[in-house]
Amino acid sequence: MIVRLFIFFFILICIDGCDSVPDQSKNPAVEQKQWTDLFIRNQGWFGGDGIFAIPLDGREFIPATKKTRTLFTFGDTMIGYHNGETLEAENFHMVNNSVGILDGRSPDPENISFYWDQSNPDQPQALFVPNTPNSKPGDYYWLGDGFVNTKADSTLYIFAYLVHEKDTAGTGGFAFEQIGVTLLSIPVGSEPPYKDHLQIETPFFDLKTGTTFGSAIYVNTDDAGAPDPDGYIYVYAVSQPDKVKGLVVARVLPSEFTDFDKWRFWDGGGWNMDMTNATFIAEDVSNEMSVSPLPDGRFVLTYQYLGMSPAIVVEVGESLVGPFTSKKTIYKTKENDQHSSYFTYNVKAFPHLSSPDSLLVGYNVNSFDFWTDILVDPNLYRPRFLQLSFKNLE
Repeated sequence: MIVRLFIFFFILICIDGCDSVPDQSKNPAVEQKQWTDLFIRNQGWFGGDGIFAIPLDGREFIPATKKTRTLFTFGDTMIGYHNGETLEAENFHMVNNSVGILDGRSPDPENISFYWDQSNPDQPQALFVPNTPNSKPGDYYWLGDGFVNTKADSTLYIFAYLVHEKDTAGTGGFAFEQIGVTLLSIPVGSEPPYKDHLQIETPFFDLKTGTTFGSAIYVNTDDAGAPDPDGYIYVYAVSQPDKVKGLVVARVLPSEFTDFDKWRFWDGGGWNMDMTNATFIAEDVSNEMSVSPLPDGRFVLTYQYLGMSPAIVVEVGESLVGPFTSKKTIYKTKENDQHSSYFTYNVKAFPHLSSPDSLLVGYNVNSFDFWTDILVDPNLYRPRFLQLSFKNLE
């Protein structure tokens, strides 16, 4: 499960210690209790990680209204019921992905619904199950970022990471591996459980370097409300050719989004046809993150420093490919101090759900001893939220 994947990354990038963090902001982000409480639930969906937020009208950088529908995507998800204090092992299932839909801009529990495959009421299943030429029975998806392509046919695209189990008997190691990146294509007007969606295998995964596209998307179009649009879709990836995890970026026109030969990759000086020539624009990032516009025309990267440290970090850049300022810690998560086995990861910002002078930011909470801790803290595995004032970035 995803718990094991992040333990793996933790070993890789924190082996020298995660105690040191970048300089801290004098005005840290503040907790947003209403948004955090929105995901405290005792029945049905009661936990998940990932949590990308996709405005279904495609207005990525325009404040949500009462008519806005926001799609939240989740990776591993808890389904079942508990009493708010303890959880019985027989009363829940974990499925590999799910979604939620919020109507309006306010974190009102009455306006959010969660979806997974409920075709068998006694055995919840993931919403999206791999069905591509290179997938095998038992494979599963974790969900990445997505967007609505309003400049083409308003298809909803979601990146999905293809994972399968492997036999490690006698060899040790992890009993799973990521083997690809799939693009989920959901036609306009489709509703959960999205039975009419298509699955498109992409070339945007490199096992050798760990390059995985879909970590963040920036829709730089006028439809999306981008401040100075150039008309391209920017898709970001984490990559780890050595011990350092870095961020790379590609771009493509909306009309050519599924024509993968048209994608171009930033090589430090221009846009290159070869993905292997992509160069880092930032380092020490988390597997999931966000790129957001600022009122002054700059851009802010928001991520978890070193992937799983307590430090939520920002970098401000002059363009979507940098250069970026030095790292600044805008918040240190508390769950790590309160519970020795807990860790936090994959922070990101949600511009369309934010106020005009700040960003709404969310992060995930998990445990190294997940199957023990979830039984005594059934609400541990869910997102938490913060508000980051733009004044912190001046």
